[in-house]
Amino acid sequence: MSTDSPRTVTPLVDLHGRSAWSVLPPLILGFFMIMVDTTIVNIAIPTLTEAFSASLVEVGWVNSSYLLTYATLMLLAGRLGDRYGQKAVFVAGLVVFTVFSFLCGFSGELGSTPEIGWLIAFRALQGVGAALMTPQTMSMITRVFPAQQRGSAMGLWGATAGVATITGPLLGGVLVETVGWEWIFYVNIPVGVVALWLAVTRLPHLASREARIDVLGVVLSVVGLGLVVFGLQEGSTYDWGHLAGPFTVWNVVGLGLLVVAGFLWWQHRLGDAALLPLKLFRRRNFSLANVDGMAVSFAMIAIFFPLTIFLQSVLGLTPIRAALIMAPGSLVSGVVAPFAGRLSDRVPGKWVVAAGFASIAVAVGWLALVLDPDASPLVLLAPMALFGLGTGLTFSPLSNLATTGLDHRTAGAGAGAFNTNRQVGGVIGSAAVVAVLSSRLSVTIPAAAQDAAAGLPEQYRQQFVDGVTAAAAGTDSVAQGSFSVPSGVPDDVAAQLAAAAQDAVGSGFATAASQSLLLVVAVLVVGVLCAVAMSSPDREVSSPDQGRSRPGAEPS
Repeated sequence: MSTDSPRTVTPLVDLHGRSAWSVLPPLILGFFMIMVDTTIVNIAIPTLTEAFSASLVEVGWVNSSYLLTYATLMLLAGRLGDRYGQKAVFVAGLVVFTVFSFLCGFSGELGSTPEIGWLIAFRALQGVGAALMTPQTMSMITRVFPAQQRGSAMGLWGATAGVATITGPLLGGVLVETVGWEWIFYVNIPVGVVALWLAVTRLPHLASREARIDVLGVVLSVVGLGLVVFGLQEGSTYDWGHLAGPFTVWNVVGLGLLVVAGFLWWQHRLGDAALLPLKLFRRRNFSLANVDGMAVSFAMIAIFFPLTIFLQSVLGLTPIRAALIMAPGSLVSGVVAPFAGRLSDRVPGKWVVAAGFASIAVAVGWLALVLDPDASPLVLLAPMALFGLGTGLTFSPLSNLATTGLDHRTAGAGAGAFNTNRQVGGVIGSAAVVAVLSSRLSVTIPAAAQDAAAGLPEQYRQQFVDGVTAAAAGTDSVAQGSFSVPSGVPDDVAAQLAAAAQDAVGSGFATAASQSLLLVVAVLVVGVLCAVAMSSPDREVSSPDQGRSRPGAEPS
């Protein structure tokens, strides 16, 4: 294999004279749509509540249903790619994702009265398409690109993840405020059609292997992960208490963990025939990369919940302006990720990943220090840019470290495991930060109300503290900062009470949000330690199996 320059490196499969880079456009377009849709709906929640006359809990399921099917089906999707070929499964997922994107947008037209249940169901099926596609993007890059180019290819893949995750809120805000909520789903259709044409014409038919599908493993993984993700995702909705009948949130999470334990026992018993071959985790880098994948997704999802509420409800920004404050992270991540991929081809990738995690940790700590209701939104631009630098340094080298060394027999399973853990990390991050934020708000807002009451007429102080504390009992109420001024209060005093309540809620929320972000910093420190603990082998070369065109590999 020639190694004179990246342009002369031979692809690992016969592409009939085409460069390995020709397979990236459909993979990146498909993955971009998937990652955008993990965040784009959040900005439209108030609009969807009004359009469907639905509660916040019901609208919350629009995102939860997508995340649940996406997270729980990726292990199966990776295995299906190994058995039936990555191209076939990717194309099938792309079709499913695009069709149900249309139906999500059209759901408001079904029936005489819009029913939120249709949108929830179509979002769940859209998540099935996302799960089918995601593992195939990583495993195809691993199998097509030689080691000398794989880091650069993963750099573009990582740039897609970083840019898309932060682009979602901005794109969603623009579409909701201009052409309507339906277009946060309709926008996928032209992108999906182009990606489908590119996939059919450019992706190669890679060799597959005959293996039975582990049906019991599929059921155990879907049920176990589904219960855990449901409990963590919806725990705050039920105040981490009673669900229905004899079940509490923690009963459901515990049952899910037991089922997951049963799944792992079953996988150990099956060995190489398992849905998730546990021998993958004998590789130190694969195991540590999975922990880091969970950590970085934990951070990316966890910071946006308190930050979005702070920008819109405390600082009073519109959805578009709030998204623009986060835009520097997207831009920097998109610029840095390709360079990070190439850098990881030249130096041990673990140091690039460690630098990325350290940058994100500093950025989140910086955000925690500058969250203040009287601060200018512009003070957030610099830490968000540093956050983007960290994610740009992290995603592509981490993905490369996770998949390097996996052969064509385990590439799909490995990619499925990595992406599943990454997605579950995001769900855990969302649940954890909501839990911590809620618990801290019950302390910080009453304390801020006590401080604010000192400047009020004495006869209204305790009534003011009680009213602000009651109004801030739930996260949604906190976000709105609602406070009912007692009747019969003189106008000048009423105005003073309202202003003091707004200050107390804003100050209390900023303090609680800052304290919640410290949890994210702690998780990121674990990420740094895992990256440093990875091995630093010499630049890997292709295995004999990878270094030649495989029999039966037929380019399209």
